[in-house]
Amino acid sequence: MSDKNEFELFREMMSDVAPIEQDTVEDLTGPHQPTDAQLARQQAAQKLAQSAPEYLSLDYATMVKPEDVMAYKRDGVQEGVFRKLRLGKYDINARLDLHKMSLEKARDEILRFLKQCQRMDVRTVIIVHGKGERSNPPAMMKSYVCQWLQQISDVLCFHSALRHQGGSGALYVMLKKSQDKKLETRERHLNHRA
Repeated sequence: MSDKNEFELFREMMSDVAPIEQDTVEDLTGPHQPTDAQLARQQAAQKLAQSAPEYLSLDYATMVKPEDVMAYKRDGVQEGVFRKLRLGKYDINARLDLHKMSLEKARDEILRFLKQCQRMDVRTVIIVHGKGERSNPPAMMKSYVCQWLQQISDVLCFHSALRHQGGSGALYVMLKKSQDKKLETRERHLNHRA
C-alpha cells in the first residue's frame, strides 16, 4: 500500500471527526498553592526546632501491651530504609534511657534529646522505655512514647529494637536530616551532574 493510499484511507476514516474547540489554556507554570488541608497538616506537624513539650499530651495515649512490637513509618520513607532500621543495620549514634522517669520528665527528655541529636546530625538513635510489665496500667510509658514520636514531624520512622538491644522495651528511631545536611547532599548531587 502506498503512502498516498494510506493518507486517503486515514482522511476517509477521520471525515466525521470534529476538532475540539478550546480557546483557553490552563497555565500550570505559576507557584503551587497548598490546599487548606495541606496547610492544616503543616501547622499540626511539630518540628523539633520549634516544639514546646506541651503539644505532646500527657492526658491520653492508645495503650499497647508490654510485649507488643511497635512499628511506625511516615509516608515517603523507603521500604528498604525501614527494613534496615527494623533489622538494626544502622549504627546507633545516641541512646536515651527513660527508666524511672515520670511521664512529664520523659516527654521533656525525649524532645531535648531529639533536638540535640538533630543539631549534631545524629540520625539513628535508640530510646529505651521499658516494657512496663509492672506499671499500672501496663506499658504506660511505652504507649505514650510511641504516640509522642508519631506526633513529631522530624521522626521518620521507628521500630522495636532487636532482643539484645532491649527488644519490645526499646525503639530504634530515625530522624530527618538537618537543614545543613540536606543542603550538603543537594550540592553533592548537583556537582555530580555537572
